[in-house]
Amino acid sequence: MDQKPILGIVGGSGLYAMEDLDNQRTENITTPFGNPSGPYLVGELHGTTLVFLPRHGQGHVLSPSEVNYRANIHGFRQLGVRQLISVSAVGSLREDIHPGDMVLPDQFFDRTKSRQSTFFGQGAVVHVPFGDPVCPVLMQALRSVLDDMGVTCHAGGTYVCMEGPVFSTRAESNFYRSIGASVIGMTALPEAKLAREAEMCYATLALSTDYDCWHESEKNVDANAVLEVLARNIDTARAAISSLASRMPFQGECLCNHSLDGALLTTPKHVPAETRKKLSLLAGRFFDNL
Repeated sequence: MDQKPILGIVGGSGLYAMEDLDNQRTENITTPFGNPSGPYLVGELHGTTLVFLPRHGQGHVLSPSEVNYRANIHGFRQLGVRQLISVSAVGSLREDIHPGDMVLPDQFFDRTKSRQSTFFGQGAVVHVPFGDPVCPVLMQALRSVLDDMGVTCHAGGTYVCMEGPVFSTRAESNFYRSIGASVIGMTALPEAKLAREAEMCYATLALSTDYDCWHESEKNVDANAVLEVLARNIDTARAAISSLASRMPFQGECLCNHSLDGALLTTPKHVPAETRKKLSLLAGRFFDNL
C-alpha cells in the first residue's frame, strides 16, 4: 500500500510546539545513545504524519553543546522518520541576508569542538559521503514552498556551525565572511552528519535573526534581539512546515536513504556483538547473516 513518508521536524530556538497537529500523541523514546531532548510529538498535518522534537527541550533548558544529537536523530528513526527538516536560528554573514530572511544552506563548515558526531566506532568503522550534506529533494521542496509564500529566501550558501554558547568575536565573524560563508549558527552539526549516517534526507530551514557582530552600522547581537526577530520568523516557519506537509510525497530522487552502502569498512563478523546490537536499526542489514 502506498503511504506518505513521515516528516520529522527539529524545532530550534522559538519553535517549541506544533499546535496545529491532529490526533496528537507524545512518544517517550529510549535509544541506545541515551535520552533525547524530550518526548516527541506525533500527529497528522494535511494527511501527513509529522514527528516534532524541540532540540533544546521544553523551556529551552539545553545549550547547543548539551543537546544529545545522537539520541535525537536515532529517536526520529525509531519513529519511522526518513525525511528531516531542521529549523535553526542563525546570524547573517552577508549584507544581502537581512534579519527576518529565510536561508536554505547547502553546505556546512564545522567549528564545533566537543560533540558526538557519529553513531559508529567501538569496532565498526564507517565513512559516509558528505560532500553534499543537504538532500536536494528536501531543499527544493522547501524552496518551492517559500517562493509560493512570497517569503524572501536565499537558496544555497554555507552555514558555519560554531560551538557556542557565546556569540562570535568580531575577528571570528570577519574571518567567516572572508571565506564566503553565508550564515552562522550553533546546531546544524552534528545533526546533518548523524542524519546522513542514519540514511535520512536532511535540510535546514535557517531563520536569519541578526548580523552577528561584523556589521558596523548594526548593534552587536544579543539574545533579546534574536528573540524579537524570531517571534516574527517562527510564524513563517510554521506556515512553511504546514505547506510542506500538504505536498508530500516530494518529487525527485536522492541517494540519502542509501548512504551506508559501501561505507562500512569493518568486516561485519569482526564487529563486536554489543556494537552490532547498538547499530541494529541503522546498519542491521550488514549483520543479518551473522
